Amino acid sequence: MARVLIVGCGCRGQSLARELRAQGHAVRGTTRSEARRAELEAAGVEVWIGDPDRIASISYALDGVTILCWLMGSAEGTSEQLAALHGSRLKMLLERTIDTTVRGLLYEAAGTVDAELLAAGGETVAAACSYSEIPYGLLRSDPRDHDAWLAGALASIDELLAFTRA
Repeated sequence: MARVLIVGCGCRGQSLARELRAQGHAVRGTTRSEARRAELEAAGVEVWIGDPDRIASISYALDGVTILCWLMGSAEGTSEQLAALHGSRLKMLLERTIDTTVRGLLYEAAGTVDAELLAAGGETVAAACSYSEIPYGLLRSDPRDHDAWLAGALASIDELLAFTRA
């Protein structure tokens, strides 16, 4: 079984965590607020207090992680904050995954965030993961259709876990 880190462990992230836990995986999830600890723990999540706007605050959460899920497709904030989450912050996180146990990355490429930002983030993930030889998946399922989104996320994680180098 694997340890999965969910960055952006809101409602959909918690639902994903429950399903992953039911499959026997360990799940760590980030939250900016200690006040959400009980909610996340109830979903079976090992809580990590960290802010994706401050990558250093989540860097150590990568310890022992096999699959990293960047679920920021419906993040909220100013246009500058969202551009950073899918641009400079994402790049910084990807640079830090090189010397870790991360062996796959799932990027949420659909949601309420501007489609151009999500497309650019997907390109960033593709380039960085290709360079680092880390398999990746782009989750394009519409998050408004929760069942389809969850099925897509689980299928992508399964593909990442099954990946073997030729």
